[in-house]
Amino acid sequence: MAERSRYQEKIIKNYYQNRESIAIQRIQELITDLYLAEGKKREKVWKSLEGYLDKAGLPASEISHLRKQDNPELVAKVAKRLFA
Repeated sequence: MAERSRYQEKIIKNYYQNRESIAIQRIQELITDLYLAEGKKREKVWKSLEGYLDKAGLPASEISHLRKQDNPELVAKVAKRLFA
């Protein structure tokens, strides 16, 4: 396997330094999608959202509670609390 260039190393370093802000942005985007989605699309958005919330450190019990409620407003409030 070839060595990485300085440019590639810098990109990787920046990604890991900004990983939390990237996750926050993606969760916000998914919440917006959740407001608009219906049917199978909504299920796909929830699956993605569950993964990102898990990575953000939200307990599994709280994630499953949000999933059962299926309310984007609750998810938005939790995300706001999580990233405040």
